[in-house]
Amino acid sequence: MSGPPIKRSLTLKGHRTSVSLEDEFWLAFREIAKAKGKPINVLAAEIDVARDPETGLASAIRVFVLNWYKNSQDKTG
Repeated sequence: MSGPPIKRSLTLKGHRTSVSLEDEFWLAFREIAKAKGKPINVLAAEIDVARDPETGLASAIRVFVLNWYKNSQDKTG
């Protein structure tokens, strides 16, 4: 089971922001960024721009991670 969310800083468009995610999500998010050949801050900025303004960044990242793995499973399964 996951522990409590861990707060880490990201830089989006030159501005620092804090995001709290469970360690498993941080690990998965880093793996995805590496697979895409992008720094984690760049990927976070892309998610930030694409998200609904009513959705928090942490939630948007969790959904992104979930969809990434779901879509990769669909392609292999």
